[in-house]
Amino acid sequence: MSTGAYSDLDRPPLREAALRRALVVPGGFWTDLRVVPETGSTNADVAAAAREGAPEGLVIVAERQRSGRGRLGRQWESPARAGLALSVLLRPEVPPNRLGWLPLLAGVALAESVRRVARIDAYLKWPNDLLLQGDRKTAGILAEAADGAVVVGIGLNTTLRQEELPRPDATSLALAGAAVSDRDPLLRALLRSFAEWYARFRDHAGDPDASGLREAYVFHCGTIGRRVRAELPGGQQLEGLATGIDADGRLQLADRFEKVHTIAAADVVHARLDTSG
Repeated sequence: MSTGAYSDLDRPPLREAALRRALVVPGGFWTDLRVVPETGSTNADVAAAAREGAPEGLVIVAERQRSGRGRLGRQWESPARAGLALSVLLRPEVPPNRLGWLPLLAGVALAESVRRVARIDAYLKWPNDLLLQGDRKTAGILAEAADGAVVVGIGLNTTLRQEELPRPDATSLALAGAAVSDRDPLLRALLRSFAEWYARFRDHAGDPDASGLREAYVFHCGTIGRRVRAELPGGQQLEGLATGIDADGRLQLADRFEKVHTIAAADVVHARLDTSG
C-alpha cells in the first residue's frame, strides 16, 4: 500500500508554490512561507529563524508535527495532513503591555476564517482555544517570546477522525459537519485575516479599541457571559462570571461577592450550559 502524499485522498498535501504566489506578494505582510513535510515544533523552527535575524512575516507550516506544544508545556501530535500546524514570526513595535493581545488577535483571525470558509459556528475560549459545538476544542494557539520577537503558533484539527482525537473533548471540522475542511482555503483565509488584523493593531500602536480588536474578540468569544472556573498558576482556582476583557487582553471575572478579578494567565473551564429548557 502506498504511503506517499496522496495515500489518503481526504488529506491532500499543501502546495507551497501556489501558497507563496497567493500570499507572499509585493507590498504584502507575509515575507516567506515554507511548507515542511515534518518537524518537531513549528514554533521552535520559527523561534530559531528569529534568532538568526529573520524578518517578521515568516510562516512555517508542517504537514506533520511530532512535538507540538500547547500552554503549560503540554505536547501533542497529529496524523500527517489531518490539520493545520503553523507558526508565524512577528516583530511588533507596540508597548509591551499590549503583547498579550497577539494570541487573541490570532484567535479572531482563526474564528473569522473558520466561519467564512468552513461555514460552521466557531467561538473562542479565552485565552487560546477555538471551540465548536458543545464546547469541543478544534484549535489551540500559543504565543512565545523569541529573542525580541514573538512567535504565534496555531494548530487546527481539520480532518481528524473520531479514533484519532487526542482527548475526549476534542473534535475536528470534518467531524463537526463543516461545509469545507480543505486546508488550502482555510490557510489562505487565516493568513489574510491575520495580516489585516495585525496591520490595524500595529498601526494603532497596539490599542485594542482604536484598532477594533477588542470589539471583534468580544464578538467571537464564548467565554464572556459564561460562568467559568479559572485554574490559576500555583494550583489556585477562582470561580465566577466572565464579564469582559481588559485593555491588556486579560480576562475579567466577577466572583460570587461581585468582586472583579483580572486574570492574565489561567486554564479556563466553561460551566455547562443548561439546555433542559
